[in-house]
Amino acid sequence: MRARVAASAVLAALLAVTLAGCNFFTPQATLKPYDASDGVSTVVGDLHISNALVLSEDGVSGNLLFTAVNNSGKSIALVVQYQSLGKRTDLPLKVAADSSAQFGFGDDGQLFLTAIDTKPGSLMPIYFQYGDAQGKQLMVPVLDGSLEQYAPFLPQTPTPTPTPTETGVPTPDPSATP
Repeated sequence: MRARVAASAVLAALLAVTLAGCNFFTPQATLKPYDASDGVSTVVGDLHISNALVLSEDGVSGNLLFTAVNNSGKSIALVVQYQSLGKRTDLPLKVAADSSAQFGFGDDGQLFLTAIDTKPGSLMPIYFQYGDAQGKQLMVPVLDGSLEQYAPFLPQTPTPTPTPTETGVPTPDPSATP
């Protein structure tokens, strides 16, 4: 009987050590960074870019959406760069010190991208950089408006603002007869 109790104790101790050893060899999944939503994220210097995605119906024009969190005490002049008609196109943006800013939605409206040539369901390279910080290129997903929550943020063609032109006041011609 003593032999059985001793064998059971040894077996229980071996099992406990074996199961505890799993933690030494298996990394915890909660420590791996991941994007919990449809967009992608990165860190550029003191700026955290979160949940970046492009919405497009036709793959020609798009609306870039993301949140930028500035963890520094200085305002950041962010440059977002993408390809349009084979050329690099820059979008200059500002993120205030110690704050976050939403782009493509919210108070400031959309970030209209032209001639993106990237169909919904694809990935589009977009580069984020500011100051001396080393920039990062993200492969940003391009989605359509088939999901209800994205439909309101599909790109709207910017309405041209009329530019007033000065015209002279016509002077009556005395020689003209009615």
